[in-house]
Amino acid sequence: MNAAMQPQGWTHHFDLVVLGSGAAGFAAATTAACRGLSVLVVEKADTFGGTSAISGGAVWVYGTDQARAAGVQDSPDAVRTYLKTTIGKGYRADLVDAYLARGAEALRYLESHSELKYALRPFSPDYYPDEPGATDSGRALEMVEYDGRRLGAAFKHLRTPPPGMLLFGGMMVNRVDIQHFLSLRRSPRSLWHCVKLMARYGCDRLRYTRGTRLTVGNALIARLATTAFEKGVQLWLSAETQSLISENGAITGLTIRYNGQTLRVQACGGVVCAAGGFAAATDAGQRRPGTGSGHLSMSPPNNNGDSLALATAAGARLGEGLAADFFWAPVSQLLRPNGELERFPHLVTDRAKPGIIAVNRAGQRFVNEANSYHCFVQAMQAEGNAPCWLITDAQALNAYGMGLARPKPVDNGALIEAGYLMRADSPEQLAHLLGIDPKGLAATLRQHNADALTGADSQFNKGGNSYNRSLGDPHHTPNPCLAPLTRAPWYAIRVETGDLGSARGLVTDANANVVDGQGQPIPGLYAAGNDMNSIMDGTYPGPGITIGPGLTFGYIAATHIAERLRAGTHATTEA
Repeated sequence: MNAAMQPQGWTHHFDLVVLGSGAAGFAAATTAACRGLSVLVVEKADTFGGTSAISGGAVWVYGTDQARAAGVQDSPDAVRTYLKTTIGKGYRADLVDAYLARGAEALRYLESHSELKYALRPFSPDYYPDEPGATDSGRALEMVEYDGRRLGAAFKHLRTPPPGMLLFGGMMVNRVDIQHFLSLRRSPRSLWHCVKLMARYGCDRLRYTRGTRLTVGNALIARLATTAFEKGVQLWLSAETQSLISENGAITGLTIRYNGQTLRVQACGGVVCAAGGFAAATDAGQRRPGTGSGHLSMSPPNNNGDSLALATAAGARLGEGLAADFFWAPVSQLLRPNGELERFPHLVTDRAKPGIIAVNRAGQRFVNEANSYHCFVQAMQAEGNAPCWLITDAQALNAYGMGLARPKPVDNGALIEAGYLMRADSPEQLAHLLGIDPKGLAATLRQHNADALTGADSQFNKGGNSYNRSLGDPHHTPNPCLAPLTRAPWYAIRVETGDLGSARGLVTDANANVVDGQGQPIPGLYAAGNDMNSIMDGTYPGPGITIGPGLTFGYIAATHIAERLRAGTHATTEA
């Protein structure tokens, strides 16, 4: 054993140490604390929440109490069939079976023992709705809004979403809110909903730097963290884990640099790696074939794979041969006047809307724009399709917005001046402005506009399945995803390949216990979230397939540790 790894006296003692403060990390920490364990959460950033805090917060879980209460008809066999089809050769029966068996259990435990609260989406199709075993409802749940004031003094340390994901400089909204804002001019109910939101936000700004009504991923983290802190979980911000301490092949502690000191922290039950993966690592581009130098990741800068390196140094095995090493998303970027860069992931708010199309350098469409963000980037990875441009006309922009551009009556002049939103008086001028083929764009618009009038996309069948239609405009007929682009001026946004995080991580067993090169569990070492090798093998079957497994396996890891400690089996002994 390396001399540097020799224990020389602990400065702190905990039953569990969690690396990372995202959804998976807080699920593990909260579960452990609710089971009576002492817990430390170590976070490199000066805020907590990680990627989860700026995510949609949704989970994809089979057999939840919410689904049963709604009378949803589903079965484990249907889910297995769907996942076998979408995942392919990377399908791991042991992990999928654990997820199906314990996902609802994890959610039930966290909802009954913590502030966590989810609601079933009444209509939320799987991303491949025409595949065997797919469903239009019952598996996707969304986060219930939360009052950030419940966090007390910790609220100021919760990671704030980027400005482009907020309204009026600091107001959070969810999918339902967005639909109400889009409908406020034609629905008294929507108008009243928006008035109430803005009144609450106005009151918040008298005391806080942003709104305290939290939604989506911010609400998810705040809910778990509130309970964790109430249960005595300690959070060390701006703390860097330098090494894992191994005794007789088991992980028993860590060395951590915190507040200017190097501390030796004992983890009696073990360590859970949940630090968000490696998407922001300097060498991440080597694992992104077909993306190029313009690629934009939504991962925080601290998600650089440090915990993966620490684990592999302790003998852990990394996943190989995934369908994709990243969870893809198209991303645009704005250079603000102060020199700051803001990234916007084009997930569900614009691409599926009628009157918005995507074209490549040849001015040609290359994909069904309403397909999932993961699928969209897969199409971009074909030669000639990255970067691409989202293009719309005045009518669609006024109705729906696009990227960081807001719908009418918001003035998007600053985005035009910054070069983020391109504007032209004709499609030909727009093509020249973008540097794409004007003849190709003209031909594309003729074909698309003719198809839009009939309601059938002859090229890519946009709006042809339930998932597409769920993201379109339900008030627009005959196809909620198709409308001709005819009203000047025309607008465009440049879009690069991007990602929401990495999928390749530490290989685990069904207890979230990390395994070594021979497939044997390493006592005391666990992984969840993006530090855990993707149960979906880097595919993206539906909304919430990263956070759903993250919560589940964070819960499983903490439960396994608690059971071992209760049985008197510490990290130094195989369970």
